[in-house]
Amino acid sequence: MAAPMDTDTWDRDEVEEVDEEEAAGPPLRAVGCEQQPLSRPDGSASFTQGDTAVLAAVYGPAEVRVSREQSDRATLEVILKPKTGLPGVLEKSQEQFVRGVLEATLLSSLHPRTSITLVLQVVHDAGALLACCVSAACMALADAGLALRCLFCGVACAIARDGTIGLDPDARAEKEGRALVTLALDSSGKNVLASSTKGRLDATEYQRCLALSREASTKVFEFYRDSISRRYSKC
Repeated sequence: MAAPMDTDTWDRDEVEEVDEEEAAGPPLRAVGCEQQPLSRPDGSASFTQGDTAVLAAVYGPAEVRVSREQSDRATLEVILKPKTGLPGVLEKSQEQFVRGVLEATLLSSLHPRTSITLVLQVVHDAGALLACCVSAACMALADAGLALRCLFCGVACAIARDGTIGLDPDARAEKEGRALVTLALDSSGKNVLASSTKGRLDATEYQRCLALSREASTKVFEFYRDSISRRYSKC
């Protein structure tokens, strides 16, 4: 089990933001990120999309119990903690989604017979939570210095009852829409690493969501580069 996250060192003053009006392409809520807000984990990041906020912490590579040891790669574990209460079926499903993304991108074969644990703490859910968790995970892994095949991000689309597709929906748009699509995309070719759908939609609507998400991911990856370069330029 991963160690509890220490939020005492979370300083909001240095969070970097990009407003949706400053970039071309599909509209996204303001994006913000702070790397290494926590002192105890091996890597950490806070990530915000609008009012949705997630705190991610990475522990490892670390020792693993013999019963869970894998000789050719690290044992991956993802823990998602809701804002209040205990994790339920929804959180377990979201954990599996994020873990699938990590298995596709993390070079775990470099750390055999060890464990790598990602802990995601929901700070506030104002829509597109799973997408925010994916992006927070990427920035925390980068902060931990773990080797990745590529960077990745999460993008969500909500389909309204009239067929209108809204990118990066807030909680109201999610609730009132008839479908929600969440995609995890890589930075190398905008390939789909994982996909989650909720509600009713057809193949054409899914392809439209995919096209919008790929276009929007360009902005997120540009933000990643700017955020990381600003951090290391201060060192």
